[in-house]
Amino acid sequence: MAKTLKARDIIGLSRDELLEKEKNLKEELFKLNQGRYSGRVEKPHMFSQVKRELARIATVLNLRKEK
Repeated sequence: MAKTLKARDIIGLSRDELLEKEKNLKEELFKLNQGRYSGRVEKPHMFSQVKRELARIATVLNLRKEK
C-alpha cells in the first residue's frame, strides 16, 4: 500500500475505481491476516490503516447509493 487516501481523494473517484480499490484493500487485509496467523507481521500498523480506508470507501459508496 503506497499512501493512505484522504476522504476528499476518495470522493473524487468513480464508482468503478472505488470498487477496484476496495477489492485490492480486501486482498491486502487477507494477506496481512495470513501473516498474523503464521506469526510474521512486519507492519502491524497496516491492519488499522487498511480497515480505515475500507470504511472510507464503503461510506462514499453508501452515500452515492442514497442519491
